[in-house]
Amino acid sequence: MGYEFDFDAIADNLGLLLHGAGVTLALTAVAAVCGIALSIAGAATSRWGAGWARSGVTAYVELIRNTPFIVQLFFIFFGLPSLGLRLGAVQAAVLAMTVNLTAYGIEIVRAGIEAVPAGQREAGLALGLRPFVVFFKIILPQALANIYPALVSQIIITMLESAVVSQIAVTDLTHVADFIQSRTYRAFETYFAITLVYLLMAVSLRWLFERAGRRLFTGRR
Repeated sequence: MGYEFDFDAIADNLGLLLHGAGVTLALTAVAAVCGIALSIAGAATSRWGAGWARSGVTAYVELIRNTPFIVQLFFIFFGLPSLGLRLGAVQAAVLAMTVNLTAYGIEIVRAGIEAVPAGQREAGLALGLRPFVVFFKIILPQALANIYPALVSQIIITMLESAVVSQIAVTDLTHVADFIQSRTYRAFETYFAITLVYLLMAVSLRWLFERAGRRLFTGRR
């Protein structure tokens, strides 16, 4: 007896799926803004900071890049309350995503900074500009132009990895799918649908970022 496909359950719960997709995108947006800002600060510290600060950044990057994201999430949500720091599910999810994205972003931004010729910084300093101004006006724009595609890819990876935040009851897209499947018992249809939604979000985000990148770095639309 063949399997009979029935996508009525998906159509009936379309509003829930859209809500879950919205939560996933919102989490990604907040983590991306905070993560990129922290990545820039971390990369600058690892390049020109004091010795202890550089060592701290290196240790942080190695710790996060060599441990699973779900373990980091569980540590923040379940572990930190033991130390008296209790976060809500959404707060823990945003923090975990930001921490994870920042570790990878630091390495990406640092590579972009190192790709900028040293003479650019020296010329700026020779003109009497402060190191802070040289970094933000001369070095950083060139670095970001070089590593923009890599940053975009990392943001999208973070969005896809965010599916695990459903494990702490954040009502993201995966959590909604689990709920629908548990009520309808249509596992194939449910997970096929959210696979398509994740694919659509990833492709759409990449297209939007590429379009924004062309306008930002080349002036073309």
